[in-house]
This record gives sequence, structure tokens and C-alpha cells, in this order.
Amino acid sequence: MNRIAQFIFFDILKNKIMIFYTILLFIISWSVLGLDSNSTKTTLSLLNIVLLVVPLVSIIFSTIYVYNSNQFVELLLSQPVARTKIWFNLFLGLSSALVLAFIIGCGIPIFIYSSVEVGFSLIIVGIMLSVIFSSLAMLSAILSRDRAKGIGISIFIWMFFGIIYDGILVVTSFQFADYPIEGIMATLAAANPIGLSRIFVLLQLNISAMLGHTGAIFKQIFGSGGGLGISITILVLWAIFPFIISLIKFNKKDL
Repeated sequence: MNRIAQFIFFDILKNKIMIFYTILLFIISWSVLGLDSNSTKTTLSLLNIVLLVVPLVSIIFSTIYVYNSNQFVELLLSQPVARTKIWFNLFLGLSSALVLAFIIGCGIPIFIYSSVEVGFSLIIVGIMLSVIFSSLAMLSAILSRDRAKGIGISIFIWMFFGIIYDGILVVTSFQFADYPIEGIMATLAAANPIGLSRIFVLLQLNISAMLGHTGAIFKQIFGSGGGLGISITILVLWAIFPFIISLIKFNKKDL
């Protein structure tokens, strides 16, 4: 890890909000997983919490941190350091700190109480969501100089993928139920990182009834094994593309 990324990484680890986030995840995970001996039920409960809390904290905290780092970034730009290197290390430090917080907060209880396959899939989902929404946060921050507007964009992104998008898919599927739109629906399901993360874990649990309409179509088209591979590939792309767009804008932006 580069020195810039290391500085950002350790700076975030000392942040009180990050410490509180880690402790909160640990308490929630330990409480949920220790309540019931049925690992499937507890995993589903924890999955819902992870899909709600991790994207929200990741995108809001990252957006605020990027805005607070403006003077630090300007200082680095005055040095003979490439813009690409600065922006990448900022992203690397941010996402690494969020991933570590998740692994400590949720990973330890998951490995103690959950089965290996299911627990590992839940860890992967938490890590990917932390990285994806850090990437989206950097895009939000670079789109607007105004802090309030940038944070507003981040909140809207979280609400869209966490709440609004699934509603749109359900309405669409019922409106066009008489048409062969399975392929389109599977594609649309992959366009939501939170929904796709849910499908990824539920495919491991092999609970068809819990997959929902789009998840059932996704499994029908790709199958369990193929669906897992495609899900993780698309999640990786979700982490890469917003960052690349933000990097292009950062390189062109006059600071």
C-alpha cells in the first residue's frame, strides 16, 4: 500500500465514527447470530441488516471524507505526484478502512456462528458493498463542489438502489407479465448492486422462496453455480466503473 493510502487508512481507523461503526456491527452481528441456533434464519436476518447499514455508512462516510480531504488533495497536487495516483490512493485508503471495519465487526461473529459457505458469501457481499459504495461516493463528491449537494446525491443513490429500484422492478414485472421478459428482468436485477448481493447470498442458501421474483428469474436463467459466478463478476465491475468515471472527472477538474 502506498504511503498516501497508508496515511488515509490509519487516519480513518482513528476516526470516532469508524470506531463506532465497527463496534455497532460487532454488537449487532453477535446479537443476531447468537439468538437462534438455526443458522439460516440468523444469516437472513444479518443479511438484511448488512444490505441496509453497510451501503449507507460506506457512501455517506466516504462522501464526507472526500470533501474534508480537499485541502489535503490540493496539497498533494502541489507536489510532483500524478493525479491518478492521488485519487486511486484516496479510494484505496477509504475502501480498505471500511472493509477492515466490516471484517472486524461482522466477520468474527459470522465465522464463529455461521457455516463456512454461507458465512464466506456474506463476508464477500459486505466487502464488495463497502468497496462499491466507496466508489460511488467518490463519484458523487467529484460531481459537485457543493458539499450539501454531493451528500444529497449520495443519499439518493443509496435510496434508489436500496428501496426504489426493487419497487420499479416489481411493477415492471407485473405490468409485462404476459410477455417473455425473463432475460430483461435478469439483466435489470444485475443492475442493482444491493439486490444482486442479496441474490448472491440466497443462491448459497438455496432458498428459492426467498429469492423474490427477479431472483427466481436470475436463478432460472443462470442456475445456482453460474449465477454465483456472474454475480461476483458484476459486483466487481460495479466497484470499478464508478471509480474510473470519477477518476476521469478528477483528472479534468480544475481545482
